[in-house]
Amino acid sequence: MISERLAVNDTILSDAVAATAFRRLVAHLQHRTDVQNIDLMGMAGFCRNCLADWIAEADGAMSKDEAREIIHGMPFAEWKARHQGEATPEQIARMQESVAKNADSH
Repeated sequence: MISERLAVNDTILSDAVAATAFRRLVAHLQHRTDVQNIDLMGMAGFCRNCLADWIAEADGAMSKDEAREIIHGMPFAEWKARHQGEATPEQIARMQESVAKNADSH
C-alpha cells in the first residue's frame, strides 16, 4: 500500500515532483484566503503557519517570519489583518481536538 510505503520510504517521489506538488499547495492556500487557518487546524491538524514553521525548521537558517511570508505571500501580520477573522469557541474546540491527534504521529 502506498500510504504505508510513504511513511517508511520518502523516496517514492522525486524531489522535483514533491517540490512541484508543494508549490501547488502553497499557491492553492494563497488563493483560498477564505479558508481560515483555524479551520485547517480543526480539520487537518495543520495550517499555513504550521507549514511555514516546518519550512523554517527544515531550512535551519530561515526564520519563522520569513517562512510565513513565503507561505502567505505577504508578511503574516498583513495576511492576518486582511484575511483572518475572530475564532469562535467551536472552532477553537475543534482545533484543540484535532491537534491532540497529532501527538500520536510526531
